[in-house]
Amino acid sequence: MEIAVQIIARLIQLYMLVMLARVLMSWVPMITNRPLDPYNPIVRTLVAATEPVLAPFRRYLTFGMMDLSPMVVIFGLAFLSSMLSRLA
Repeated sequence: MEIAVQIIARLIQLYMLVMLARVLMSWVPMITNRPLDPYNPIVRTLVAATEPVLAPFRRYLTFGMMDLSPMVVIFGLAFLSSMLSRLA
């Protein structure tokens, strides 16, 4: 049981890194003044992996141009991972 909890905690941490990559990817158009290529496999993978989790939060956590949903999800995942690590 303890090993399973540790594995789940590590998977959550890995997903947090994927979420962070999605956030950083969203900054690229602001830096380069070019939109992201929606057919790029990296862009497609990151969006496919994160959008199902972000979409429900985005409805309530978008204020004008500012989307706070990734921050809330990352903090929630960090809290969950911390709680699971303490259980193990």
